[in-house]
Amino acid sequence: MEAVLFLAHTEPDGSLGKPALEALAAAKAVALALPGAELAAGLVGQQVQAAADAIATSGAVRFLAVAGAEFAQSRYASDAAAIEALCQAARATLVIAPGTSRWNRVAAGAAQRLGGGVDTHVGGIAIRDGMVWVSRWYYRRRLEAVLRRAQRPWFIVVEPGSQAPWDGPGGTAAVQFIPLDLPQSAKRTSVEGIRQPEADTQTIRPDAALLLVAGAGWTKKQADGRLHIQEAEKLILDCLRLTHASLGSSKSLVDLASEGEAVLGFLTHLNQIGQTGATPRHPKGLAACCHGEEPHTVGWRFVNERRAINLDPNCGWARGKADVLYVADAFAVMAKVNELLAAGAEG
Repeated sequence: MEAVLFLAHTEPDGSLGKPALEALAAAKAVALALPGAELAAGLVGQQVQAAADAIATSGAVRFLAVAGAEFAQSRYASDAAAIEALCQAARATLVIAPGTSRWNRVAAGAAQRLGGGVDTHVGGIAIRDGMVWVSRWYYRRRLEAVLRRAQRPWFIVVEPGSQAPWDGPGGTAAVQFIPLDLPQSAKRTSVEGIRQPEADTQTIRPDAALLLVAGAGWTKKQADGRLHIQEAEKLILDCLRLTHASLGSSKSLVDLASEGEAVLGFLTHLNQIGQTGATPRHPKGLAACCHGEEPHTVGWRFVNERRAINLDPNCGWARGKADVLYVADAFAVMAKVNELLAAGAEG
């Protein structure tokens, strides 16, 4: 009989983030599908009662927590000790957790301490013949593997955005706090502050409804034989500001700086999608000045509605890969789009 533990950390305000609710939905589904399985919730954070109350009706039969000021911030030593204590208290055989940066950093180490196994970036969990199977992508979403493990405890770290989040009413949860006295060696790392860009300069928004992908065409000579880098930057940034979209880029564009060519100043390798970049999961995507290379389109696999702007109707991306193709100049199209967006915002 499996003992399923939903493992999550609280956000700075004491709540549970969307990735945690997605992992909770997956954990609940697994517990319901396995005969005799019970679901427990394990929470880590400075304050956890509000988070436990928010998921009181999720079906968890126990609510365990390691709480205190020492667990407010992400730190490998304290997080690993907290996870170990929660898993031992729950006698967990299956540990399902969200793939946040905090948990991705520590999941493998915690599994090693407990003599278990771990799989990260899990995109799907299924129960077949009473056994748990997980699916995940390898080689930047080119290969999908379906696997199971006999090793227990088995840590299953769920990729954010791959599951529908749990959505239910709150209640009052009886939380059992697990005492954990951290040694000084586990407190050596401290967080002195957080530096982040202003909201208007933020270009990577994983939860945005729209993904705007800039291709290398923005930095090439245009119909008048001249470069229009500053105009391109303004068009793209204006669109991001008006739509709150996330910005992606092809590998060729972010690599142009190393080749001594003109670049868009706000692009880095963090914006790269496809090939060796990230695979986004936005509801809608617009490729502006796309170049149609197959590695680039791999990054669009999980975008639901895909549109492209290209002067070439035979572009490799446009032929069979875009739902809608605008055969036009990207500068003109984006200028008109921004005009309509601005008018809508004023109205």
